[in-house]
Amino acid sequence: MKTVLVIGGGGREHAIVDALARSPQVSRIYCAPGNAGTGEQAVNVPLKDTDVEGLKAFALEHAVDLTVVGPEASLSAGIVDAFRAEGLRIFGHTAAATRIESSKEFAKQLMSKYGIPTAAYRSFSDYGEAVEYVSRRPFPAVLKYDGLAAGKGVVIASDMQEAREALASMLLDHSFGQGRVVVEDYLEGPEFSFMCFVCGDDVYPMPLSQDHKRAFDGDKGPNTGGMGAYTGLPFITAADREFAYQEIMCKAASGMVSEGCPLSGVLYGGLMKTADGIKVIEFNARFGDPETEVVLPLLQGDAFALFDAVASGSPVGPLEWSDEVTMGVVLASRGYPGHYEKGFGISGIDAAGARVYHMGTALKDGRLVTNGGRVLMPVCKGRSLAEARKKVYEAVSRIQCDNLFYRSDIAHQALK
Repeated sequence: MKTVLVIGGGGREHAIVDALARSPQVSRIYCAPGNAGTGEQAVNVPLKDTDVEGLKAFALEHAVDLTVVGPEASLSAGIVDAFRAEGLRIFGHTAAATRIESSKEFAKQLMSKYGIPTAAYRSFSDYGEAVEYVSRRPFPAVLKYDGLAAGKGVVIASDMQEAREALASMLLDHSFGQGRVVVEDYLEGPEFSFMCFVCGDDVYPMPLSQDHKRAFDGDKGPNTGGMGAYTGLPFITAADREFAYQEIMCKAASGMVSEGCPLSGVLYGGLMKTADGIKVIEFNARFGDPETEVVLPLLQGDAFALFDAVASGSPVGPLEWSDEVTMGVVLASRGYPGHYEKGFGISGIDAAGARVYHMGTALKDGRLVTNGGRVLMPVCKGRSLAEARKKVYEAVSRIQCDNLFYRSDIAHQALK
């Protein structure tokens, strides 16, 4: 029987723990640092996800057979390189391969070199030069911080004032750290997420999903880490999916092999269906959040065997996925993604009638309380989106907390 360590503490990691808990090979799961939800299926370990030395020592001491990395910050910190140097098996990309997410400029150069469709761009480190370039371009303007920003380093500026403020924040105030800015042409069309397990040139697709970034109904309000997601996208045809798989995901994987930094985990394509075809908005080097929470429940078969094969470079074989669809709704703290308070009691989860993934929860004196911006994500399956939607909003109505809000229109693009 196998011992697994999952690194991270959000809803994505709870979904990974949940999938691994269904494996007949797994006898013990640790989660570092975890949350109140992972604590029901795993042993939470009080180590930060970027404490590479502490996590490595823990894995060695507890004879961990496989480590699965959730957050991009852990990958960027070189945890895969450090674990492999000690002979530890780990699912995730090296620091060099993680540049496909951690450097927007690297990703753009990769796409340009290997013919992967994306928006035209230029990158800048000088504020004045960036302002001058944007002032000569049509609006909206897409401004991306060239580094990790927890999904919040992108501004779509509608006018010059907004562009100046965003560029000043990124290049003068260094809001996300020292780094460059990538200025892209604005693209229009529905966005969707395409995650694939990748090991070198081998690319194994997962079901497509769509995230909802804006805080409020009607895609209004500030960008968040994601307020809900669903699978089963009616606006993406089989031909669209095949194009995205062959011309984007497979080309990116083989390009990374050619660059000497092969992938060995999850490649996430943030894609858009434009009038000129499907194009890349961004690549991420790990499972998306909240997309993981709606995709992994559809996996049929042994999650440990799958993660272990990718980590070891072994053939994965055909993956089996349920033909049902899923929908999940994020319950977030009032004020998120800005200032919010923690410590509000939560009840009703056991009566929800759904898988409820914990994103930002804790136990305080034996009581479940809010402990983050995004707090919970109930997820339901259905034979149709309408069925999944009905189930998940019924589940939402059964969860009680005085300080949570949620979007009531998840999958609105699909259910018009």
